[in-house]
Amino acid sequence: MLQNNPMYAYLPAADVARAREFYEGKLGFVPGKELADGVTYTFGKGTACFLYPTTNAGTSKASQAFWQVDDIAREVAELKARGVRFERYDMPDAQADGDIVTAGGAKAAWFKDTEGNILALVQEL
Repeated sequence: MLQNNPMYAYLPAADVARAREFYEGKLGFVPGKELADGVTYTFGKGTACFLYPTTNAGTSKASQAFWQVDDIAREVAELKARGVRFERYDMPDAQADGDIVTAGGAKAAWFKDTEGNILALVQEL
């Protein structure tokens, strides 16, 4: 069954070199294996993503991926100190506190990479 296997995210990039500067420079990711003109990044609990070249980068109006964090306020502050700019979205029944929104049993904050992909931080309540 698929649900018994790991699942990984794809992050599309129109310019992989530019995107790598963002992910490795601003977010501090350590690059993994380079393949097919892209690069992998590994995260906690055996998860990973693949940054790959495509002309379709940034075309989704929904989040591409999210990181489940324990302290969203700390993570937002660290990323802002690195120059990451957070997005604000209007959501019904949501309470905003600066860049962090509380709704549906979680706190969330969104930002975009250099390719226009929407990424999120989520902390369960």
